[in-house]
Amino acid sequence: MSESATHVDPRRWKALIFIALAQLMVVLDATIVNIALPSAQADLGISDANRQWVITAYALAFGGLLLFGGRVADLWGRKRTFIIGLVGFALASALGGAASNEGVLLGARALQGVFGALLAPSALSLLAVTFTEARERAKAFGIFGAIAGGGGAVGLILGGVLTEYMNWRWTFFVNIPFAVVAAAGALLVIREPAGSRNPSRLDVPGVILATLGLVSLVYGFTRAESDGWGAGMTIGLFVAAAVLLATFVLVESKVKSPLLPLRVLTDRNRAGVYASLGLAVIGMFGLFLFLTYYMQIVKGYTPVTTGLAFLPMIVGMITGSTQIGARLMTRVRPRLLMAPGFLLAAVGMLILTQIDLDTSYATQILPAFLLLGLGMGTAFMPAMSLATHGVQPRDAGVASAMVNTSQQVGGAIGTALLNTIAASATTAYATSHAKSAPSVDLLKLESMVHGYTSAIWWAVGILAVAAAIAFTMVTTGSQGGGPVARSGDGADAAADADAEADVPIPVMAH
Repeated sequence: MSESATHVDPRRWKALIFIALAQLMVVLDATIVNIALPSAQADLGISDANRQWVITAYALAFGGLLLFGGRVADLWGRKRTFIIGLVGFALASALGGAASNEGVLLGARALQGVFGALLAPSALSLLAVTFTEARERAKAFGIFGAIAGGGGAVGLILGGVLTEYMNWRWTFFVNIPFAVVAAAGALLVIREPAGSRNPSRLDVPGVILATLGLVSLVYGFTRAESDGWGAGMTIGLFVAAAVLLATFVLVESKVKSPLLPLRVLTDRNRAGVYASLGLAVIGMFGLFLFLTYYMQIVKGYTPVTTGLAFLPMIVGMITGSTQIGARLMTRVRPRLLMAPGFLLAAVGMLILTQIDLDTSYATQILPAFLLLGLGMGTAFMPAMSLATHGVQPRDAGVASAMVNTSQQVGGAIGTALLNTIAASATTAYATSHAKSAPSVDLLKLESMVHGYTSAIWWAVGILAVAAAIAFTMVTTGSQGGGPVARSGDGADAAADADAEADVPIPVMAH
């Protein structure tokens, strides 16, 4: 291995700052608007029936277009796609912040989703092709994993502060300085490795089928939450999603330049990462939602205090990601970090099944948050790295997009599934305790908490399944050696020989 392949380019670490900043902005946006939604609804006169579209418009565009965004990054250049995504996201955020009516706000949220779908996979794939030496990669993905895991909680804090002390419009405007700084930094310091671009044409039928299939799937879970799982619209959307995605897989197996090369999915380790990450996100999304309501409605915390209460979870995530995951990733098998990490998070979740009306934050919620953060940080970090490690450079963007897709679909499923479980348990508890309750208000709070704890029990089980999948499917060795997984057969490898010539291959760390 030549010295140049292992040489540490200081520009890489500057590039990481701007890539991580962009990722933070995208992750923040998933939660920051939730806290501002009641204020925006009142200000713009949005009906209760339509308010969900402020969240759904973003989720549908983002989740539906991620695979397209990942492939665009591979075909047209990751740096270019990254900068276009940043500029577009900033403009859409400015439009949302200045919205004078419901239509403009919903349009701005959809545009944020479109540009987020370009931005998120290009950020992760830039990281994948920039950091190829084992120890560098471990550190870089440790930082990135901590941001990806903890950004949602940061969004709750920032959303609380901006809504309480300024107004809801600033939850949009705050994205603009993030995007400007990240775009300027990307122009100056990001260098995309030569030969890592995919020269193929865009698979238009694949784009249409994947986008419509993913939109149907995500919207199906959204409708299940509001209309019920047995509603005609809900079932119709799930059937449409199944048909469209099955047709997509068939088309991808036939076309010359597929949007999602099946070699990315058929690698056992990557499939295990996508499945376990998606499941873990189902549990985490529900938790953020329930505990935000629990702390504000049951405990009476302000939005800012609620956000600050999540801080120990962020500290745990950063510690787990940078101090445990990054340090051990080059020495131990990924499954020995991922499976225990998900189990540790499940233990934290288990503690939260015991919350009631007078639960102490210091003795019960705080320890649970620390365990959740440590566990998730430790597991997310090697998972993020492994999802793109050893993949052919021409597929780095779409492999990165699959990470985001599994998280986005997991988030949609988590919100709908756990909300439905919580609502059913709340209603059942209120009905069975109606006669014995001392007051209606107390019964309402007790029913609510019972609903939350019932859903959190499911989240414990889901995290345990994520741990089992990680342990059984992720069988590769530590990421300190050569490429972990080489997707594709000899013919693919031969076809890519020239494309990979200038991309340093991960080497053993000494």
